Amino acid sequence: MLKIYNTLAREKQKFTPIVAGKVSMYVCGMTVYDYCHLGHARVMVVFDMVSRWLRASGYDVTYVRNVTDIDDKIIKRANENNETIAQLTQRFIDAMDEDSAKLGVLRPDIEPKATEFVGGMLTMIAALIEKGFAYPAANGDVFYSVSSFQGYGKLSGKSLEDLRAGERVEVDSFKRDPMDFVLWKAAKPGEPSWDSPWGKGRPGWHIECSAMSAHHLGQQFDIHGGGQDLQFPHHENEIAQSEAAHSHDGKPCQMVNYWMHNGFVRVDDEKMSKSLGNFFTIRTVLEKYDAEVVRFFILRAHYRSPLNYSDQHLDDAKIALTRLYTALRGLDVIDAKVDWQHPYAVRFKQAMDDDFNTPEAMAVLFDLANEVNKTKSADVVSLLKNLAGVLGLLSRDSDDFLQGKSNAINANADGAKLTDNATTLNVDDLITKRLEAKKAKNFAEADRIRKELAEAGIILEDTPQGTTWRSA
Repeated sequence: MLKIYNTLAREKQKFTPIVAGKVSMYVCGMTVYDYCHLGHARVMVVFDMVSRWLRASGYDVTYVRNVTDIDDKIIKRANENNETIAQLTQRFIDAMDEDSAKLGVLRPDIEPKATEFVGGMLTMIAALIEKGFAYPAANGDVFYSVSSFQGYGKLSGKSLEDLRAGERVEVDSFKRDPMDFVLWKAAKPGEPSWDSPWGKGRPGWHIECSAMSAHHLGQQFDIHGGGQDLQFPHHENEIAQSEAAHSHDGKPCQMVNYWMHNGFVRVDDEKMSKSLGNFFTIRTVLEKYDAEVVRFFILRAHYRSPLNYSDQHLDDAKIALTRLYTALRGLDVIDAKVDWQHPYAVRFKQAMDDDFNTPEAMAVLFDLANEVNKTKSADVVSLLKNLAGVLGLLSRDSDDFLQGKSNAINANADGAKLTDNATTLNVDDLITKRLEAKKAKNFAEADRIRKELAEAGIILEDTPQGTTWRSA
């Protein structure tokens, strides 16, 4: 029985999906104006782990993670670089995909961009105005009236009185209340804009997630995730927008059943920030550490706990992961499904079902490694490899990892690309075509695709969890 810590309820709760056997999950993604940093890496890996476990548990998962491709920082950076917004955002979307693939993060099922859903945002804003939850201001902006929504503060536990006490009074503000937030920003010279009933402008940040989640998952869905820093005001504002817009007869429609937030990333016990000079991009870290070591390091801590980054902790993670790979070295892994009645598998499942307790699940992996060292049992070897695979670990050949041949996990990340001189292959498209050929019993075509990949330096490995690849 899976239990999830629900930020909204402030307790672990039994997970019961809206539709039996199906899970709808939305996670706030990246604002693409720069390279992804360690905080982004944690969000990527944590909710990749969550979706993997839900699927391993038999659920049909629809995982949506958005991309914010329009906001003040993006506009400013594009102007500084003398490039178009589309050029800037696509460049950093590509970089994000490369980084996440190296970390073994499977692509979400749906990755909507904010600029593709302006129409849906306008529809939601109009509904909020009509129902009395929002108002157009004299300057062309549209604001959400926080005081009109009775449930405001229920996610963060903040009261309006406390929030107002700490709010600065804005000079020449067009807001009715200092706590009101913008839904639609009037166009400024030189900025991109869209037509709207309130004049040309662009959407505020919060409204995009409300519109995109409703479009892809419906007015109510199972899980909404993101970093702890988004709990307030972003997620609080999402609730206010969505539940008010979808209200019926004055009664709000609950937006999300389970809210999940991963903890902050700290660097040598200090909060990571550019001002402190301890701000690391994923790419900078991967110049020094193997990508699977970084993934292992992230999952070794419980997702809700602070994650303290330091060279010492990464070195420790490398030593620990090396122990697991060393146990498997030179041993054949049989192609078998996980026996969930096996005592070790039972312990693993109990840990993961307890709010995705990856530290305890990893403890099971190390116990299995000790068993492998003692017995060399094929069943135990297979169990270690396959349970680790559920976490996106131990997918490579032991010798490759131990000899440091690759800095990427090479998991079956949809859309992952490998560049070899002038040749760029979409590996996963070819893997999909090979699987389709095998299903159609066209084994000649399946072998041809395997050979094509092998010639490009890609070795395929068929496992019970699917086909993975690694560099030759």
